[in-house]
Amino acid sequence: MNLRHLQASACVLLTLLGSFSSSAAQQTGTSSSSAQTVSVQAFGNTPTDASGLPQAPRPNLTEPLFLRPTPHDYSNGNFGLPNPFRWYTPTGYPAPRLRNTPHLYDLLQDGKIYLSLSDAVTLALENNYDIAIARINLDIADTDLLRAKAGGSLRGVSTGIIGNTLGTTGTAVSGGGGPGGTSSSAGGGGTGANGLVLSTNGGGPTPEVLDPSVTSQLEYNSNVQEQSNLLFSGGLPSLYTNTSTMNFGYNQGFATGSMFQFTFQNTRVTTNNPFVDYSPAVTSTFNAQITQHLLQGFGLNLNHRFIIQARNDRRITDSSFREQLLYTINQVENIYWDLVSDYEDVQAKERALAQSTQLSEDNRKQLAIGTLAPLDVVNSDASVAADKQALISAQTKLEYQELIMKQAIARNLNDARLSAAPIIPTDRVSLERLSEEDSQVNDLVREAEENNPQIEQAVLNMKNNEITIKAMKNGLLPTVDAYAFYGGMGLGGAQSPYAENLLTGAGSYPPGTFPTVTYGATFESVFNNTSPNKGVGVNINIPLRNREAQADAARSQMELRQSEMRLQQLYTQIRMQIINDLYALTNDRAQVAAAQAQRDFAEQSFIAERKKYRLGASTSANVLQQQRNLAKAEDTLISDTATYAKDRAGLFQVLSTTLERYQISITDAAAGGVTSAPLIPGLTAPVPEAAPQPLSKNPPPPPQ
Repeated sequence: MNLRHLQASACVLLTLLGSFSSSAAQQTGTSSSSAQTVSVQAFGNTPTDASGLPQAPRPNLTEPLFLRPTPHDYSNGNFGLPNPFRWYTPTGYPAPRLRNTPHLYDLLQDGKIYLSLSDAVTLALENNYDIAIARINLDIADTDLLRAKAGGSLRGVSTGIIGNTLGTTGTAVSGGGGPGGTSSSAGGGGTGANGLVLSTNGGGPTPEVLDPSVTSQLEYNSNVQEQSNLLFSGGLPSLYTNTSTMNFGYNQGFATGSMFQFTFQNTRVTTNNPFVDYSPAVTSTFNAQITQHLLQGFGLNLNHRFIIQARNDRRITDSSFREQLLYTINQVENIYWDLVSDYEDVQAKERALAQSTQLSEDNRKQLAIGTLAPLDVVNSDASVAADKQALISAQTKLEYQELIMKQAIARNLNDARLSAAPIIPTDRVSLERLSEEDSQVNDLVREAEENNPQIEQAVLNMKNNEITIKAMKNGLLPTVDAYAFYGGMGLGGAQSPYAENLLTGAGSYPPGTFPTVTYGATFESVFNNTSPNKGVGVNINIPLRNREAQADAARSQMELRQSEMRLQQLYTQIRMQIINDLYALTNDRAQVAAAQAQRDFAEQSFIAERKKYRLGASTSANVLQQQRNLAKAEDTLISDTATYAKDRAGLFQVLSTTLERYQISITDAAAGGVTSAPLIPGLTAPVPEAAPQPLSKNPPPPPQ
């Protein structure tokens, strides 16, 4: 056992008083060492962990996102000075913006939207609903911090990825490797994240309520009772009692595990009861008591743990927002490259239709002069019909992809100009080699481990697990509360006119028998130690067998073990994803090169066959076959190029370097505005389309 473990054990033994302390320490002694081991594995500076494996790097924490859609800081609440009524007024939240940003309409020219990838990412940061919904989670997490400052429990905040933006990701290597996890995700105070159990999160002794409270009771009671025995009522058939009550109290908890209570009670009673000397009679009392937890519930760390957890949860929410940005930007890129693919596919289908139409017209001319069989015309007409159907299908697919893109970058599609405008993608992917493709896998894995938000969230959740384990250890202890109180009492009033001398039977006391005591004198006697009420004591509650607390303490240990394995699972998963993406890019580049060569070959074959047809050395059927081969090769090239572009964006997402690579400010994204357009490398302008060439200006001569 190392020095840190010995120090921790010594602190535990000093805290756990006597036999209770020893028993609890034996049951939970492993939790302290395990928590320290987690800290060493996650944040230590040694090159290896206890198992001798290479140590994972320290994750880079997400930049704190302090900018808001509004200047209000929801972690501090309303300031009550000089107007204390602000404490009791609700805090509003601005209504969401449902209009599109002006930048979208700046791209609308001549009824068309000319959209670059940078514009698409910018508009997504400004308008995308997935990002806007995740942005509110930042303020929701702040409300939990405000609750924790008051001593309240945490409500938790969702940190799951919102994926309502349509679109899919494509990879050249299907399947991939590495362990998987459940798709649902919740963080902070939530449960069930990625198959983990977080039910003990926030458990343990309830912290004291740190916000003070003032109580009061103001009451007037009038009571008339008919008497069945006149002897005991002084001969009166009914007695009345009027009671006025004015009680006040003050309560406040402290982070040391202390509770202060102060009560000030006042009653004024008037009655016609002849056996009462004072009417009205005034009674005032006060009592001040302080209670201190000695075992369970003791200590600043225990009672401040929700504040620490709330801050960790806020960092988790910051990280989740960054993860949402990476995910949504990747989705937008995938949608954009699908849009480029569909746009180029429509152009290819238009070229194919123009070529088949030209061939069909030439065949009809040859049929008219008797140099071609009718079957060749039927074949070319069938090819035209097939090309028309393929073009209609491609145009429909393009229109739907345009709608998906508009959904991703706009908030309101009810504008007729926007909904009817076609999108012209102005960027194409460059096939220049990435530096990542020439990097060592271990270097990329280390970069991903430093930047990946999932690892950051897992480490922060483990810190919350450590806090929970300490709270559960404290919950194993008996309840021992020491308290001390001091109070006073004052009695006053005026002599009752109905008072009778029961000893002499002489009727009422003469006036002045009982001197009048004013309320001022009564109030003074309350606090001048005339009638003190003071004492000290200890409340002890020892649960026998203590099975519920034992179960929770063991469960918290199990949840920590799950979190440890989840973190290691993420390391493995990220490594496999990076290897998978590198394989995908290698295959993609080879496929694009092969598709480009095949397309060039098909084009040359088509040109050659067309020349042969002009010279009468080929048939229209051969020309149509070469045309179909060219169209198929173009489809393959377009599809493979889009797959390469999407897999390249996917690698950036796994490495979590998209924001830095594109120079996107996360604070601007958190504030809901983009001050500078993203600079996306690896793009090129589209190649201008050449006009389709006719097969021949004149019908070819008849075959010899």
